[in-house]
Amino acid sequence: MPKLKIALPDDKPVKVSTELPAAVHRDLIAYAEVLSLQGGQVVEPTKLIAPMLARFMATDREFSKLKRRGDVPVAGEGR
Repeated sequence: MPKLKIALPDDKPVKVSTELPAAVHRDLIAYAEVLSLQGGQVVEPTKLIAPMLARFMATDREFSKLKRRGDVPVAGEGR
């Protein structure tokens, strides 16, 4: 079985509430189950959301380009 590419960081969280489409939720649960089988320990599906979002943003070339140029607003400062 191929290794999945998500790491669970140990960081102080910020509480966010959101709704997920049912299909996304089912896939998140399935992903957590596969990750649990690979790692030998139970992984909560909700713990995967932050690292998945972080990876998505880190690999988005346009977003990275905008960040390097300073064209991304700092959180809470608005424009």
